[in-house]
Amino acid sequence: MKTFFQYNWQVRNEWYDWCEGLSEEELLAERTGGVGGILKTLFHIIDVEWSWIRLMEGKPDLMESFERYKRLREIRELDAVLHQDVKVFVEGWSDRMETNLYHDERPSGIVDTDTWGEIMRHIIAHEIHHIGQLSVWAREMGRDPISANVIGRGLARNKTHLD
Repeated sequence: MKTFFQYNWQVRNEWYDWCEGLSEEELLAERTGGVGGILKTLFHIIDVEWSWIRLMEGKPDLMESFERYKRLREIRELDAVLHQDVKVFVEGWSDRMETNLYHDERPSGIVDTDTWGEIMRHIIAHEIHHIGQLSVWAREMGRDPISANVIGRGLARNKTHLD
């Protein structure tokens, strides 16, 4: 579990660096699919990650608005702040947390119940999904995307136990 969060964080940082070569117009351009554009997608990824972690911790979900973060620098700064909480939670993850339950009451009154393990895997898959969308847009722009390869990133180096 922890390894794939670290993978997502590495890839996300590489996408931030990749974005440095784009104009503000390209970063904000509305695109087909995903949540509408490159910066919106990056914002959405970090907002969803942080929101789910807060909800599992029993804290309120303080939804941020993309309107406040329309520059790459602002997205990176927001990520750095929110990442502190996320990293503490992820690094503290243990197998005993896997079956903790989260109850989500919908406006309709229906209550969905999911395990924390399911939610953590959703967070991982959610980011991978949206990073795939960034890759499609990169190719549409005639640019090479960031590699999605897990191999060669050194994620298992010096680990005595993989999660």
